[in-house]
Amino acid sequence: MASSSVKTIGLFDSGLGGLTVLRELQHALPEQRFAYLGDNARFPYGTKSPETIVRYSRECAEFLMQRDVGVIVVACNTASAAALAVLESELPVPVIGTVEPAARAALAATRSGKVGVLGTNATVASAVYENALKKLNPSVKVVSQACPLFVPLVEAGMFDGEIVDKVIELYLAPLKAEGVDTVILGCTHYPLLLSPIKRYLGDAVQVVECSKAMLEDVIKALAQANGRPSSDVPSTSYFVTDAVGQFNQLAALFLGHGGVHASKVELAISSPSGKPHLRAASS
Repeated sequence: MASSSVKTIGLFDSGLGGLTVLRELQHALPEQRFAYLGDNARFPYGTKSPETIVRYSRECAEFLMQRDVGVIVVACNTASAAALAVLESELPVPVIGTVEPAARAALAATRSGKVGVLGTNATVASAVYENALKKLNPSVKVVSQACPLFVPLVEAGMFDGEIVDKVIELYLAPLKAEGVDTVILGCTHYPLLLSPIKRYLGDAVQVVECSKAMLEDVIKALAQANGRPSSDVPSTSYFVTDAVGQFNQLAALFLGHGGVHASKVELAISSPSGKPHLRAASS
């Protein structure tokens, strides 16, 4: 059994979106160590095949496992949809994804039983949210909408304005027509568009952010890993696979604070089998 040594929470995403999850965790666990990996050299994941997303996710997990993590957070809905089950079966630490926590939160919020899901092409095509929602409540009606332009807008730092409003109307009009009363932001980039999304949907529609919904699951997983926060060592290490300067600048917008200094890294699977090199969590 692992001891009560300080454990790092590791997070990965295809780029910047997972920073919305990190932001929530930093607020909830101000004395915690974090390691964040943005695989922006291969961004976006949402247009890739499931097999490629699994390979990328394995490589990200391998990198984080080398940093004494007690929990891995798949802070990317696309990776959660395609690779979560694989990582859970292969890694010796708890792995938390975005889908199930958001599904539970949406079902708790809906009054009509009509839930909308916004996601990348890959997430929507996988039907992972629809399956998770119907597993919990078979009678729920799910209206899914792929929003391929949302992530490029966010990565470009465009969080509001006329262009953003037009794109939001294009994607959300079908959900409004179906009368959904709850909408899941099924991509961790999307909270940066929260204000114009809520403005278009109106006050009667509840919006579920994955970054907030998964917070409780991450805290429980950290406790299971016997990790303990320490006021002597709170820190966040940032790693990217490309464009360090751009990441540092945009990360300040995502996190609401400066002081982000990422390191550029190369990702590779060290195991000849193509699976993460599974070392035991440090004790």
